[in-house]
Amino acid sequence: MTSLMRRLLPDHVEVTEVLGELVAPPLFPEEAAVVARAVDKRRREFATGRRCARLSLAALGIEAVPLLPGPRGEPGWPAGVVGAISHCDGYRVAAVARSTDLVALGIDAESAAPLPDGVLEAVSLPEERADLARLRRTVPEVPWDRLLFSAKESVYKVWFPLTRRPLGFEEARVRFTCEPDAAGAARGTFSVRLLIPVPLAFAGPVGGGAELTGRWLVDQGLVLTALAPAARPAGDGPCAGVPGDRSMAGASGASTRPGPIFPP
Repeated sequence: MTSLMRRLLPDHVEVTEVLGELVAPPLFPEEAAVVARAVDKRRREFATGRRCARLSLAALGIEAVPLLPGPRGEPGWPAGVVGAISHCDGYRVAAVARSTDLVALGIDAESAAPLPDGVLEAVSLPEERADLARLRRTVPEVPWDRLLFSAKESVYKVWFPLTRRPLGFEEARVRFTCEPDAAGAARGTFSVRLLIPVPLAFAGPVGGGAELTGRWLVDQGLVLTALAPAARPAGDGPCAGVPGDRSMAGASGASTRPGPIFPP
């Protein structure tokens, strides 16, 4: 076991993360059917991610159940639980919390390498690319384009379970702060401004909903991001939908590109 994503999340979130694969992680028959025709690499990713999820659920006192993917690949969690799974080459992680503590949970892990040519332009706004250019001059060791992609994946993992709607890359504006930690790893926070009208299903639970704050880390050859919006105190009434700032370039009421899709 390792400790990377754990550093980005509140203590009441249960996190299981591994470098490499767990030994022969078992699947429920329903889960095995989902990846029956997948290549071996995909089956191992799926199985290890589910095993991490079950270990995290066990830490909450919840028994093992099938975690089947939904329409956009999102894991189906037991009632009263929010969570997310992510994986990249050599790393697997699952995080869960009770819905009384968090309204949603978004995590993402990526290899700390630049995005392929042309991808940054497809997933970012002009203002974000300008921000990244400035950040590269001051902290060149961070793969800022990959970090931006990861942050938007974490945003989507919070957005979709609450709204059941797609969210385009151009519909969220991300800004980063950077503060190296005592161990020398690069880390910081990121803020997210949604650039479309925010539906009540999202705005109510997160308390306005147009802005979110997350945390990021680059360490051990990995880029990690996390968003963990807290549940609102009992008795707080839901807010009306709050329109995001739609003045940013590329924003529109309806996305012209599909939003990120997270594999289970």
